[in-house]
Parts: sequence; structure tokens; C-alpha cells
Amino acid sequence: MTASLLGFLAVFAMMALRVPIAMAMGVVGFAGLALLRNWDVSVVSTLLVIKSTGFSYTLSVIPLFLLMGNIAARAGMATELFELARAFLGHRRGGIAMATVGASGGFGAICGSSIATTATITKVAYPEMRRLDYSPALIAGTVAAGGTLGILIPPSTLLIIYGILTETNIGKLFAAGFLPGLLTVFCLCLMVGWRCRRDPSAAPTSERYDWRRRWRAFGKVWGVVVLFVLVIGGIYGGLFTATEGAGFGAFGTLVLALARRRIGWSGVSGAVADATRTTAMLFAILMGALIFGNFINFTGMPGQLQSFVSGLAVSPTVVVLAICAIYILLGSVMEELSMVMLTVPLFFPVIVGLGLDPYWFGIVIVMVVMIGMISPPVGMNLFVLSSLVPELPVSTVYRGVLPFMGALVLALLLVILFPDIATFLPQWTK
Repeated sequence: MTASLLGFLAVFAMMALRVPIAMAMGVVGFAGLALLRNWDVSVVSTLLVIKSTGFSYTLSVIPLFLLMGNIAARAGMATELFELARAFLGHRRGGIAMATVGASGGFGAICGSSIATTATITKVAYPEMRRLDYSPALIAGTVAAGGTLGILIPPSTLLIIYGILTETNIGKLFAAGFLPGLLTVFCLCLMVGWRCRRDPSAAPTSERYDWRRRWRAFGKVWGVVVLFVLVIGGIYGGLFTATEGAGFGAFGTLVLALARRRIGWSGVSGAVADATRTTAMLFAILMGALIFGNFINFTGMPGQLQSFVSGLAVSPTVVVLAICAIYILLGSVMEELSMVMLTVPLFFPVIVGLGLDPYWFGIVIVMVVMIGMISPPVGMNLFVLSSLVPELPVSTVYRGVLPFMGALVLALLLVILFPDIATFLPQWTK
């Protein structure tokens, strides 16, 4: 236990010195295993991790879904999703903000990244809400909180990483995230409505679209809807694996974008380059996490922690809430992917030992991370929003996201108290 705690402290210390998280975890894991065993064992273990990660068929799902999201972003599909949501919701008070949440959920379904969803939706929705004189605080909260949907609604990069770390079925994880994703969209829209009820001046009404314009807006996104249904439905139904679905989705998005002349070959090459850079970063962090995980497993800390928790006279719900509190605290100072890779190998054996559903726990982890993504002072979505809209004061951004953190907490508590929200669909997934 002492060796593992020193290992965690060493990783955090290196991160504080601005050492990249992948290098910090890899170096500490390599050195720790070498000191506990010997250098030869550590070298062989590290090389096996690098080889197995680099040649993993399962991991090929990551670059494919990233490519799908990048092509969709460059082809302007987020704008079309926003226009569709606006056509049905824009005439309500706060309707454009609700449309922003809806568009975030829709784009998250073809993107899988919270940061990318936030960045894309900011460019689409912010100018329109400012034109209509929406409150800056409401804009900030809506865009930042809506962006978090990118890591919950499938396909989610974070759920893929969780599935790889815990060796759980990625298709069932995607199924588990679907209903909680819709619940979160509802809670965020509910918060928009509550904010507008308290301060009607924060969100003026907009024009009402007639049904002709609504159908026209739907006609622009039908291809995206069909593609999502085919990819996710095929994975749920067992027609193909998550990796095959990702390949089909990336190819289908490319064909759709080219057929509609929404992207040129320069845009395609840019999307490939972006996906390649992000994939390299993710694989480096994953390799570092696996090397560090081997060291932690060798110290026996996961088993000791499981035994300790099992000996406590507390309910599993209390344990889960304590883990959630730890994640919220870490999320306010750490990037979400690194946080998950560091902690899931530690907490997952505890959850399994308590007899809790691993798919449900994966959704709980993602939903807690979503709260961390907009938690001051260093929630990643807040940085993305501030960098894209520098005229928004930091104080305004913080004030805007606080009520939406409450909406995310509400959605999380509902999933914790009613696990069937996350476990219903996976049991019907092949």
C-alpha cells in the first residue's frame, strides 16, 4: 500500500511540474516496478504494454470514431443539427439555449468528445444567442454544460477507454449511456427553463418556424440521423462490433459529406490529420496508464482497498457517493481522460467486489467527469469556451455554469438511485 501511495504522489508531483501525464505515469510505473521486482521484468512488461496497445484491434475504434467526428465538424453538420433544434424550440423563451443543448447532444452522437463538442457548438450557437441578446451567463452555462454531452451520448471516447481498461463490452457501454444521455439533455433544458422563469430578460423569444421550414431543416440532417441509427443500432443489435461500426460510421460520414459537397479533399486531409494527432495523444496516455496500472496491481493496492471497503459497515451507495466526491474534486484540477485512467483500475475492483453493475458504474463515472468538465477553476470546457470567446469574463463563465452543475448533479443522482436507467438497454444488447 505504501509503495502505491508513493507512486500516486510521484505522478501528481510530476504533473504539478508540468510533465506530460503520459510520461509521468509511464516513468513512475516503469521505475516502481523495477524497484519492486527488477529492471528486466520492468523492461519486458513495458515493451509488452507498448506492443499490445499499438497492435490492438479493439483500440482501432478510437481513431475511427475521432475521424467520424472531425469530418462531421468540418462538414458543418453541427450547424444543421442546431438549425433543426431551433426550428422546433426557438420560439419558446430560452428556446435557442434549449436548441443549443439539443444540438450538443446530437453532435455528441457523431463526435464522442466533450471538448470538440463544446468548441464546435460555441462557434455555431454563441453568435446567434448574442444576436438575440441572451444573457452572457446563460450562454456560457448552456454551451459549456451542453458540451459535456459529447462524452456520455454514444459513441463516447471516454466510454471506449473505460471499456478497454475494465474489459467490458463497448457496445453494451454505448447502450448504457443512451437513456442517461437523454435524461441529462432533459435536465439541462429544465435548468434553462428555470433560469428563464426566474429572469425572463435573460432569454428573449425568437421567431416561430412553420412546419414547412421545420421539414426543410429536418431534410438537411436526415443523413446524419440515418447514419447514427445504422451505426449505433448495428452495434446494439450485434450486426457488427464497435470497431466495425466505427469504420462504417467514418466511411458513411465521409461519403455523406462529399456527396453534399460540404467538404473538399483539403478538409478531409485536415480531418485525418486532426484525428491522427488526437489518437497519438490518447494512445500515449493509455500506454502510460497501463504501465502505471501494472505497477499498482503488483503492489496489491486494489485488492487491499477492496478488502478495506468490504469490511466497512456502509452500504454500496455510500461507497459510490464517496467515489463520486473524489472524482468531482479531482475533476476541478485534472483533465478527465488522465483522471479516469489513473483511478478506474483502482476503483473498479471495489465496485465489482460490492456486486454492482460494471456498465452502470461506467456511466456514473462519465457523468461525474461531466461535472468536473465544468467545475471551476480548471474545468476543461471552461477553458475551451474562454479561449474561443475571450470577451466573456471568467467571472461570468463561472457564474453561468454553476446552475448547470446542479442539473448535472440531479441527473447523476437519478442514475445512482435508479440504476435501471443505465442497465435496462445493455441487457437487450448482444
